[in-house]
Amino acid sequence: MIPSLFRVDPRDSVATALHDLATGTVAAVGDLEIAVTGPVGRGHKIALRAIAAGDPVLKFGFPIGRATADIAAGEHVHTHNVATALAASGAYLWHPSGDAPATTAAARGFAGYCRADGRVGTRNEIWVIPTVGCVARTAQKIAEAAGRRHAGKVDGVHALTHPFGCSQLGDDLDGTRSILAALAAHPNAGGVLLVGLGCESNQLDRLLQEVDPALHGRIRSFAAQVAGDEIAEGLALVDELVEQAAQDRRSEVPLSALVLGLKCGGSDGFSGLTANPLVGRMSDAVTAAGGSAILTEIPEIFGAEQLLMDRAADEQVFQGIAAMVNDFKRYFTEHGEPVSENPSPGNIAGGITTLEEKSLGAVQKAGHATVTDVRHYGERVRRTGLTLLEAPGNDAVSSTALTAAGATVILFTTGRGTPLGFPAPTIKIASNTPLAERKKGWIDFDAGRVLTEGTEPVADALLDMIREVASGRETAAERNGEREIAIWKRGVTL
Repeated sequence: MIPSLFRVDPRDSVATALHDLATGTVAAVGDLEIAVTGPVGRGHKIALRAIAAGDPVLKFGFPIGRATADIAAGEHVHTHNVATALAASGAYLWHPSGDAPATTAAARGFAGYCRADGRVGTRNEIWVIPTVGCVARTAQKIAEAAGRRHAGKVDGVHALTHPFGCSQLGDDLDGTRSILAALAAHPNAGGVLLVGLGCESNQLDRLLQEVDPALHGRIRSFAAQVAGDEIAEGLALVDELVEQAAQDRRSEVPLSALVLGLKCGGSDGFSGLTANPLVGRMSDAVTAAGGSAILTEIPEIFGAEQLLMDRAADEQVFQGIAAMVNDFKRYFTEHGEPVSENPSPGNIAGGITTLEEKSLGAVQKAGHATVTDVRHYGERVRRTGLTLLEAPGNDAVSSTALTAAGATVILFTTGRGTPLGFPAPTIKIASNTPLAERKKGWIDFDAGRVLTEGTEPVADALLDMIREVASGRETAAERNGEREIAIWKRGVTL
């Protein structure tokens, strides 16, 4: 019988339907055949054996929640009979793992832009960044005019706009400043124009203090309140930046020069089976070559955090992971919210039942690489290997944080689809073939092929695409002009 179910781990008590299953259908996984007792949608789960009320439900070899009623073999397993078992905080122990990353034929490099600070960019763009939302439209006007004037001289001129930079206090203002300063130092920016207003809390001189002085030669700035014609002055400064950046050329660099951002959004029941494990292979390939990968979305590792903790390079990194997870859980509880207020309605419709299930699928993006560092929101990656970065699950906020941390290519997996793009070239990877075929304008790569072609050839094809994108090939989001940033607002507004 042709397999109609996907079981991740031999210990699992559930499997995922590879297509819609009607009542009375006999479904198969390996040598096991199960009579379906009710309709089960593609991407949803079916019980492989009887599960008593109160017992853990196993997927990925780990509990994804507890049964709230007796579940018979062949029955649909979802929100109607399973609930989360997440706790508001955790006491963790370090159990160092001996896992070895799977190898992917690999270590060819790419053609990138070598910067003065030793980092390598995958684009040579001019970024126009407002210090405050009051001049966001001004920044857009400058970037649009400069883009027309200098078409073809650099890889693009783009405004990275946001609504913040004033009426903020303390850590909240510091977070905005840190993100903007890190973006201004990004290796994909051959030049940066900082557009200030003049009276904002996020003052230009204080912002510039957070940027490495070695990079100031590629940064220009001005305050719109001081300028006679702010558009003309901004264009003149961009002219200088373009003249300088246009001299830069791509050169061949090793894969170790790449910094991958790892992200998922609009996940479904296939995300943890196809797309996320495939991205995990990319994380393993790049880190094994001496490069870096960054994992974030801390609330979407709740329930799977121990897997990352056991791969900590040392006890200090383990303690950093534990502190970050518990701090984020307190962030929820101090606002009167449960830590398990996830998955989203779209996730649930796609077959994900609990946050534990979503998290166990999401951490697959990290492969088996050693966690070498933990960084807070707005900080830049400082070590090779896998870094865990503080940021929420929101697609735009976390992807902006990944870019600011230094990601030069973002791998974004999705089972439901999204058009959103970010400053770093973002490769959209569909977890299922129907999505890839339906939204060709959004999706760059079909990870659903893993189910029909096997992992190795599809992993090799994705690594080839990453190298091509890092060398200049446009992503769907870039072609569509999708390029957004979002800043995590945590404090009071004056």
